[in-house]
Amino acid sequence: MPKYTVAVAGATGYAGGEALRILAAHPNMEVTCVAGHSSVGDRLGKHMPHIPQLADLTVEDTTPDVLNGHDIIVLALPHGASGALAAQLDPGSIVVDLGADHRLEERSAWDDYYGGDFYEHWTYGMPELIVGHDANGSYLRQRETLRGVRRIAGPGCNVTATTLAMQPGVAEGLVGHDLVADLVVGYSGAGKNLKRTNLLAAEALGSVVPYGVGGTHRHIPEILQNLAHAAGLDAAGAGEFTLGFTPVLAPMSRGILAVVSAPLSEKGASMSDAEIRAVWENAYAGEHFMNLLPEGELPATGNVIGSNAAHIQVAVDRKAGRLLAFSAIDNLNRGTAGQAVQSLNIALGIDESTGLTTIGVAP
Repeated sequence: MPKYTVAVAGATGYAGGEALRILAAHPNMEVTCVAGHSSVGDRLGKHMPHIPQLADLTVEDTTPDVLNGHDIIVLALPHGASGALAAQLDPGSIVVDLGADHRLEERSAWDDYYGGDFYEHWTYGMPELIVGHDANGSYLRQRETLRGVRRIAGPGCNVTATTLAMQPGVAEGLVGHDLVADLVVGYSGAGKNLKRTNLLAAEALGSVVPYGVGGTHRHIPEILQNLAHAAGLDAAGAGEFTLGFTPVLAPMSRGILAVVSAPLSEKGASMSDAEIRAVWENAYAGEHFMNLLPEGELPATGNVIGSNAAHIQVAVDRKAGRLLAFSAIDNLNRGTAGQAVQSLNIALGIDESTGLTTIGVAP
């Protein structure tokens, strides 16, 4: 069984810490380097005591010299930080960016939502993403493009929840292209910082608050890019979609519950509820980490925490003429580090479920 050495930059943040937690138990991975910024020189156990087998590693500075020389490099850095660094990394290493710098294909989308330098788009790390149909009408998946690649762009967590919920309806033309997504998000989705007063326990506990409202959230262009691909279009086709997107922070550490709705198309309106449900069944049949719940059961974040699973449901509101799709994921696992390891497994030719679980931690 091959063993790959792994360096993780941003190792003391939430995303980096979750990557370390997963990689520490992965039979093919050996974490040999952890890097940070303000934590340089610290023993990793000071920041990640829940990963005892890595506790004695010393946090090093995040430089190319420190990261190069490892088989795999995971970048868990803020947007704008990984792009310039990645250009200096060993082209023979596999680099997985958990940040935003290499997700978007269109520079205009980056300029509108992020600004600053625009970096080359890397292979997108969402294996189950529908990217059209083949000549026989079967789904094409992003999974195939991940095989053997050296550069992987990890998706955003809100993007993952929204995309996985609604992409079957978009791929089959069951809904119009004017979507609304409301997400309940755990506080770890806001990052490990104290920049906002509502990230303090006294402000957060017993309260919910929206953020990134009014079309400003930076995950919007990535969601639209994914929906365009699900519809069989290139990234420029994202302009054919609109998305009203509102995330709401809730007093829980982890988890995202996405409620995504769109008007039924003429095709969708002509189908029965059972026929519509069959579209989701077909889309996720054989997908190890996708769990379409039995009819009438709704996803709950508490059932997916600690896992790479996505729990999915679909319903039809005939009176409103809308289709509703739901998903629950762990934002740090399925939404970030777990999905990255899944994509990394595919790139390496390892079974994609290696080191990952569909079993949640409940209650």
